Amino acid sequence: MTLPKMLLKKEEEVIFRLRALFERFGYKKYKMSKFEEYDFYAENRNFLSSENILTFSGLDGKLLALKPDVTLSIVKNTKGSYAIPERVYYNENVYRVRKGAGEFKEIMQVGLEYIGEVDRYATLEVIRLAQKSLEIVSDDYIMDISHMGFVMGMIEELGLSNAQNEALLKGISEKNAHSIQALCEKYNIKEELKNALIEMASIYGTMEESLPKAKALCLNKKMEQALEELEAVFSALRANGGGENLKLDFSVVNGMDYYNGIIFQGFIYGVPSSILSGGRYDKLVQKLGKNSDAIGFAVYLDLLERYENRQKEYDTDILLLYEEKTDTAALLKAVEMLTDNGQSVMVQKQNNQMVKYRQLWSMKERGLEIIAEND
Repeated sequence: MTLPKMLLKKEEEVIFRLRALFERFGYKKYKMSKFEEYDFYAENRNFLSSENILTFSGLDGKLLALKPDVTLSIVKNTKGSYAIPERVYYNENVYRVRKGAGEFKEIMQVGLEYIGEVDRYATLEVIRLAQKSLEIVSDDYIMDISHMGFVMGMIEELGLSNAQNEALLKGISEKNAHSIQALCEKYNIKEELKNALIEMASIYGTMEESLPKAKALCLNKKMEQALEELEAVFSALRANGGGENLKLDFSVVNGMDYYNGIIFQGFIYGVPSSILSGGRYDKLVQKLGKNSDAIGFAVYLDLLERYENRQKEYDTDILLLYEEKTDTAALLKAVEMLTDNGQSVMVQKQNNQMVKYRQLWSMKERGLEIIAEND
């Protein structure tokens, strides 16, 4: 029904729709405790997006943490078996320092995890659900996709230490050609490999135009297999209407100790940072002693506040003016027709210049008429 939907905040509406979407694909709700022993997060600090963890002492003297991440706890508490895949979704608050904020924030996340044998279909299902999740938030979205196998396949050709590899990954993630060049000179990397790294970091665009550029950079079987998987996923998504908003971007990287396959980020117009992120993280599952693969993603609902603020540049979609002699029954019918189509309508006798509107309409004897537009 329209009425309840109109009473919901944007993030509340998104939560309901995401939960319904995930459940249609067989994902079950996962509920977790607010607290976890601090040592658990400290041991897996590299997996967290922020090194800061909010801690306190429990009644028994143990150091506890307000959860900074959901995925870690889910993996810890699931069976982790190739034979029996587990599909779970969550709607939880996490507590972390968001980049640029300078203080702890309670961040609402909705996401899902597929834990089991992650074959080609499982990968495709999760990525398509990520796209559908973005569509629920906004039609105006982009998903950037990458593959750690391709990036690490090139970096491993250099024969560097883990610390040096991490430094190069940072430069790649920032698309910083100057930093990559300086590091390559410092590490005595051959000219052709240095140029290949810079070229890889600069690739960005549609899959059709970017995949051939990536193929030209292939140096080994690992890179070839990564591209084969990206091509197969893109082909399947395109066949199901999900290829248009997909961009190839090898600057989307994550910690090499945890991620090992396809990774992705989602963006919507009006929000400067990614509102969704996910990927394959078999290494984390195996580090926690599980015999399984895993892939998943999270939607950061706290960022919707910025999106809502952009949407509220206008007080209403339509300011509808009417005259003294206007047929009020016809006027009400017109308003209901417009609101049933999802537009907000404010009705006034005259434009007092106090209302910010997208469109100015008038109700005349001959019907509705658009007078002005601000789009």
